[in-house]
Amino acid sequence: MASKPGERRNRILQTLAEMLEQPRAARITTAALAARMQVSEAALYRHFASKAQMFEGLIEFIETSVFTLVNQITVSEPRGLAQARGIASMLLAFAERNRGMTRVLTGDALVTEDDRLQERINQFNDRVEASFRQSLRTAVTEGALPADADLNAHASLLTHFVLGRWLRYAQSGWRIAPTAHLDTQLRLLLA
Repeated sequence: MASKPGERRNRILQTLAEMLEQPRAARITTAALAARMQVSEAALYRHFASKAQMFEGLIEFIETSVFTLVNQITVSEPRGLAQARGIASMLLAFAERNRGMTRVLTGDALVTEDDRLQERINQFNDRVEASFRQSLRTAVTEGALPADADLNAHASLLTHFVLGRWLRYAQSGWRIAPTAHLDTQLRLLLA
């Protein structure tokens, strides 16, 4: 029975993400990916022109998933600080559930890959920071933060908090959960 269009492509991305879950995994080659899937490298290249395109597929999945959730949070929660708290919590829970994706988000999996992939992650992080900034702007409008609050600095701090928790999770070999002590830490950051 032939697989549905896109099914093999999704399976390739899923297998790549699973391989990235290995703590301190070596560079993943297309040969290793093909062997893991029990297909030829040529079969991989029928769906992706390059390994960089495979990583772009993972990044697209991350962007779609995360920013769909960010939009849901901002629509369902009118209060700015609660939005920021929800976004930070979602980003850390996403990493906890998607270890392989966390290695992409931290750039660890991209070190030996095409530079445009890291640039794409940098743009993702800029969008995360912009989402925090918008929530904090809402908090100022409703009086939850002072009118002279430095929204750029505050959004940057929240973004770097998330990035740091992702990095610590990956570097600990998945032992230190990014959501550990989250409520207390967010209370300190969003007081």
